[in-house]
Amino acid sequence: PVDCSFSRGVCDWKQDTDDDFDWNLADRDSGDGYYMAVPAFVGHKKDMGRLKLLLTDLKPKSSYCLIFRYRLAGERVGKLRVFLASKKTAPVWEESKGKDERWRTGKIEIFQAAETTNSITFETERGKGKTGEIGVDNVILASGLCPED
Repeated sequence: PVDCSFSRGVCDWKQDTDDDFDWNLADRDSGDGYYMAVPAFVGHKKDMGRLKLLLTDLKPKSSYCLIFRYRLAGERVGKLRVFLASKKTAPVWEESKGKDERWRTGKIEIFQAAETTNSITFETERGKGKTGEIGVDNVILASGLCPED
């Protein structure tokens, strides 16, 4: 698997320049490395921040599993969406509220047709809340189907 967490810098992450704000590096509670976060006080309601993971060398006609940790902490903090470059129009994954402030695991199957996905975008849309944050961590791309829990 390809480890695209933010502490090692193996992968090519790009901040979108056409959006409203950037994601920030935040220290993990464990003190071991970083995750990417959007604090609730950044920007205005409906503002967007996009973080793009550029992918190279994905084989056509094969399947991959994108596994990541995420959390939505705080009242009405906003939405987190994931887009694949090959299907720009609709998100392949979306979450708008956390039951609590715990980290959860998201999984997305990526099926490569003849045309391969060359990027994955994590997009956050600001909500009304002024406290909390949206965070993403431990992004891993593994070949094959996603494992069952």
